[in-house]
Amino acid sequence: MRQRALDYLAKREYSYAELGQKLKSFAEENDDIGALLDDFRARGWLSDARFTEQLVHARKAKFGSARVANELREKGIADDLIAVAVSQIKVSELDNAREVWRKKFKDSPATREEWAKHARFLQSRGFGFDIIKQVLSQTKGE
Repeated sequence: MRQRALDYLAKREYSYAELGQKLKSFAEENDDIGALLDDFRARGWLSDARFTEQLVHARKAKFGSARVANELREKGIADDLIAVAVSQIKVSELDNAREVWRKKFKDSPATREEWAKHARFLQSRGFGFDIIKQVLSQTKGE
């Protein structure tokens, strides 16, 4: 069990809950996954903060704060770490949303239907309505 956990961690960072879930399917009756994960955490091999930082770095250019926060919640990250991650993403969220929009759509929306389509796309990427409004209203003049 220990070697399997080390193999997983050698490939990428995992959250405490995510690695525990992965190891459950391989656990035998006498395996204590919690103790193993606590030992890894004490040694610094397993860190939710490091996992959060890595995930934010990988996702912030493509996704909004809502989607990243939801993904972190699904991975079992604590609310205080999620709040820090969201605040980091919010700093450049408008620029990121504008860049994501620009890659998908070349022209500004001409009709209400096109505006709604563009807005739904950005919303599916996890951007809030205030950011969507700013992106789509600023593109009208371009």
